[in-house]
Amino acid sequence: MRVNPDPMPDLLAALSQTELEEQQAELQISTGKSVNVPSDNPTAAALLVENNDQATFTSGYLQSISSVQGQLSTASSTLSSVSSALQQALSLGVEAANDTVNASDQAAIVVQLQAIQSQLVSLANTTYEGNYIFAGTATNTAPYVVNPNDPSGSGVTYNGNTDVNQVAIGNGYNLTVNVPGSQLFSANGNSVFLAINNLIQAVQNNSGIGTAVNAVSAASSYLSAQTVFYGNATDQTQSETTYLNAAQLQISQQQNTLGGVDMAAAATNLSQAQTDSQAALAAIGKLSQDSLFNFLT
Repeated sequence: MRVNPDPMPDLLAALSQTELEEQQAELQISTGKSVNVPSDNPTAAALLVENNDQATFTSGYLQSISSVQGQLSTASSTLSSVSSALQQALSLGVEAANDTVNASDQAAIVVQLQAIQSQLVSLANTTYEGNYIFAGTATNTAPYVVNPNDPSGSGVTYNGNTDVNQVAIGNGYNLTVNVPGSQLFSANGNSVFLAINNLIQAVQNNSGIGTAVNAVSAASSYLSAQTVFYGNATDQTQSETTYLNAAQLQISQQQNTLGGVDMAAAATNLSQAQTDSQAALAAIGKLSQDSLFNFLT
């Protein structure tokens, strides 16, 4: 049997290897990951980088959806309030058209209708997180201002635009998140503001009230039809949220499969590495004190 006359280099190499294994096991246990540097598993490391990118994009889309859902909810709630105000105006208009209503009562109705008109302007200028949601893409500008001399005869002027905002809520999936106020409140032939202003004037003049009431009713029905947009958009965000949450879970599972650590195995490896390291140290210590002959015997 051939005996190595100088085992020290081999013992030092073994000690270095066991210390490396010990450090790796400790790192795996502390991080919960089997891949902490690319050299641990180059293939898995590359896939983990790709998964991390996907997780970042998914998280970003979910944050965008959360903000969008808040805006959609605010818009839906606001339009519901507008519809309620218009119903109140219709009731007042019907009351004013009654022959039994005297001039004093009609004057009181005018005051109430004017209050509703002001309320409608305020609702049309609703903001969400500091942005006007019915101004098209001109979100820093109040879309409606009171203007008795507006050429349309509506008593208000629209300062927004007719453009729409889109938000990315998925890979290649952009969602339109608003309807311009010009389409909701002042559309040609169905202007909420023109209808309410005409009703006020009709009651003031005690003439054409029935026609004005019908116009308010038509504008109200038109507005209700437009609100379907917000319900559909909300449904789309909810559907995409479900999809993205499922994708996020899948990514998490893949990351655990690719880079997760078996704690029991890591603990066993650590224990074995520590044992091997102690054995190598003991051998090195004995070798430094004894002669080669004594070490072998």
